[in-house]
Amino acid sequence: MDRQSQFKAREVLILNVAEQLMLENGDDTTMTLDGLAAALDLAKGTLYKHFKSKDELYMLLILRNEQQLLDLMLHDAGQDFSIQLEHLMQYHFKHPERTILFHLLEEKLSMAAKRIQPRFSQLYRIRKQRLKMMVYLTDEYLKQQQSRISVRDYLAAVWALIYGGSLLLNSSFYQRYLGSRTTLKRLYVQQALCLSKNT
Repeated sequence: MDRQSQFKAREVLILNVAEQLMLENGDDTTMTLDGLAAALDLAKGTLYKHFKSKDELYMLLILRNEQQLLDLMLHDAGQDFSIQLEHLMQYHFKHPERTILFHLLEEKLSMAAKRIQPRFSQLYRIRKQRLKMMVYLTDEYLKQQQSRISVRDYLAAVWALIYGGSLLLNSSFYQRYLGSRTTLKRLYVQQALCLSKNT
């Protein structure tokens, strides 16, 4: 394996372990770069070859997640809208703690970190490409359904279902006392598809 491939493989490993540590703790504040370096058995200085700060590490994780969402859409291109929507929602529901954490983290970083502005530009380029596809597909779907709901309102409502569903699926109360996660996930997808019939 050449040096560039080794560097890339190590970066993937760093991101995987960082995400795992964050998700295990449920927030971004308890993971330290010292702890990450120890978990990877790397010198802390080696981490800085991949990112300049903890905030940039967080942005790399958010970027990777956004790219995975785009890749999912590209993979599903040509599929029926209902299948694409279900795959999008199930992606979020599979790891609801990640959806919640990355959303909150992005909000926090957008308020604070000017040093990572180029990473935000990168994020918005990927998201713009994904949203352009989503808007087109949603518009076509709503026209087929003869729905009077706007694309913007429909997508906002779908995001509310995704985020609200993620919060509930991540709830310790829900996990202890309520019903089947599979059933709940299916109900959220059905609700999203039914939104087009509401005006």
